[in-house]
Amino acid sequence: MPKRTDFTEWAEEQLSPLGTIRIKSMFGAFGFYADDLFFAIIDDDVLYFKADDVNRHRFVEAGCEIFRYPMRDGSMNELSYYQAPETALDDQTELLDWARLGLDAALRARVKKAPKKNAGPAQR
Repeated sequence: MPKRTDFTEWAEEQLSPLGTIRIKSMFGAFGFYADDLFFAIIDDDVLYFKADDVNRHRFVEAGCEIFRYPMRDGSMNELSYYQAPETALDDQTELLDWARLGLDAALRARVKKAPKKNAGPAQR
């Protein structure tokens, strides 16, 4: 289980205007949740925000690196999380703007995965 660092604590404080921030240890990294939305990862003191087809271009255009991690076989796997721009780490307003992109992607993912409600028996 990784230990929280000063950077992890700093990120939690900076992101707190978004809601109740929970940090969960996961596979040597930390998952960040705002309320119940998983929207960010910190690995090796690098902050990444969730991206999807709607907002990925913003991260790519800003030159943000995708989150990669090694697999047991030596290959690298990617998750759709992108590094926060360096400039955002010096400006909480900018950081929160990028974080909101991650939250929006997490919300869209939740809606997409939501089970369809049973409409009940057909009317006769």
